[in-house]
Amino acid sequence: MESATKKSSISSGSRAQDRKEFLHRFVDSEVLIAILMDWLEDIAEDNAFDVPFELIDLQKFDYALEGVPFQQLIRMPSAIYASTSSTVEATAYLALEDFLHASVNGLWETFWGAENDLVPFYVSSLHDGNLRFYQAEQAIAKGKLGGLCASAIMLKNPRHPQGKWDDIIELALLRRDIGNLASTEEDSKPPISAVGEALFFALRVLLARSISRSNIPLSLNSVFVLIVDSQYGGVVKVEGDLNKLELNLNNVYESAAAWIKNHSRIAISPVDKIWNKLGNANWGDIGALQVLYATFHSITQYAGMPKNTIEDLAADHSSVFKQGGSRGNWRTRGSRKASLSIRRFSSFTAGAGLEDMKLWYQVQRQTKVLSLMKQKGLSSKYLPELTASGRVVHPGRCRKTSTGGNCDHPWCGTPVLVTSPVGRNIADMARVGQFSADEAIKCCHDCLSALSAAASSGIRHGDIRPENVIYVKSDMRQSYYVLIGWGHAILEERDRPVLNLHFSSTSALQEGKLCSASDAESLVYMLYFCSGGDLPVLDSVEGALQWREASWSRRLIQQKLGDISAVLKAFADYVDSLCGTPYPVDYEIWLRRLKRQISEDGSGKDVDTSR
Repeated sequence: MESATKKSSISSGSRAQDRKEFLHRFVDSEVLIAILMDWLEDIAEDNAFDVPFELIDLQKFDYALEGVPFQQLIRMPSAIYASTSSTVEATAYLALEDFLHASVNGLWETFWGAENDLVPFYVSSLHDGNLRFYQAEQAIAKGKLGGLCASAIMLKNPRHPQGKWDDIIELALLRRDIGNLASTEEDSKPPISAVGEALFFALRVLLARSISRSNIPLSLNSVFVLIVDSQYGGVVKVEGDLNKLELNLNNVYESAAAWIKNHSRIAISPVDKIWNKLGNANWGDIGALQVLYATFHSITQYAGMPKNTIEDLAADHSSVFKQGGSRGNWRTRGSRKASLSIRRFSSFTAGAGLEDMKLWYQVQRQTKVLSLMKQKGLSSKYLPELTASGRVVHPGRCRKTSTGGNCDHPWCGTPVLVTSPVGRNIADMARVGQFSADEAIKCCHDCLSALSAAASSGIRHGDIRPENVIYVKSDMRQSYYVLIGWGHAILEERDRPVLNLHFSSTSALQEGKLCSASDAESLVYMLYFCSGGDLPVLDSVEGALQWREASWSRRLIQQKLGDISAVLKAFADYVDSLCGTPYPVDYEIWLRRLKRQISEDGSGKDVDTSR
């Protein structure tokens, strides 16, 4: 028995050593492609490749991703190979790394990660000269841009921070004209040469995993390789048992080709759009969905099944829209967007996303902010609540409709955001003279309460104006104000507030960012104008800043608010003293003072200041 065990151990060690040497010699993709070319062309002509994903699974995955924000910092430059400019190509690799980074982060946080969990993956790029990994930015700085051949999602490895082949989760090849070289049919596949490259890289990853000393799960016998250009992309999945690979060290490429032909399973997705002409990722389009779904499966191989399953998330989102649609009492205004409501409980913002990218962004961004508030446990009656977000599914524009056919892509639809509660905005109230002195005090209190709750988690509004405050009347006939419009909220240092000549703070106009008292300053302007303050004609940032300086120095704002209430005048003085300083607003003392004023001058009913 001991002899058999020893012999098996020696055999296993020898096989691992042979695989290591095989991997060391298996370095030229062009040789492998040349051997496989005829075979690949025959298979492609017979359309014998499977697809990695069924349409119904992509649809379910699409439902599960409703409301998940995927950010992309760098746009993919259009027609990246139309120019020989190295700057354009450098930007393309940076954009691809950003895309992969946003993909893996968004998926991890949605399906696996608990709050404050660190994502266990990072993104790097591969240099074909030495088959080592560099951050694209580092490779560009070192003059190695011309040798970059792929980008990868990698497992963080403290012992090998530069990255090893067995740390690869998923590979992405950036190549020219993937969309143009693919056939124009509905099931168009990537060009054969790109598929051959994908097979080369996939086999290298499988070999590296098979000899790895890391605790890699035995289930990692498949690899997803993405093939993309500046607009289009597809997915190649390679799976197989490496024990059936003949380790002929004298001709590694023939051995590799034989294994691919006889012992691997290859699936290739149709090529479809990922980026639009502006270089922004269309996260909801089928091209991006296929890539995201491949990344989801790649993460699953290492992290196991997610704690939030696709089925549960898909059921949650699809049931909301089914229930909403069945009530039959939506009220719409306008042909492209407007505001809808269901029974007074929820407010809808919707529009044709294919035509109105601005609205699409607002839905995505506000969904992210409101979801973050919920995750952080922010609770206040003066903050809106997210009921549902995503797209109302309907037939949209696609290649079939442009040629007279019927669209069967279920992901075409209208972006929609559902929030509660519902009410009239104070711009409308002020227009008809219903924003009285008592309402101004109550509005100031309620908005400050909302800002206080958000500030406790490091969130600032950045877009306070009359259209973003609504008047709500509860069933108990008590009224209150809710601060909505969180789509431009400041979450990170790099976020920038929207600029409004009448309502933006001085620091927002001067420096393009908020100081600690900016939201309170904007609240003062809103109360001033809605209470009858002179509305100047402002047509430039310079003019807006001059108006602010003159109004504060001459105390015009304080005098107007003093006509309404002494506490509002005092609040304006307090905000004036804070502007330009790093000191935060003392919300507690002003909430107490405003609450006391409401209790004394109002109907005697108490005010709920819960946050």
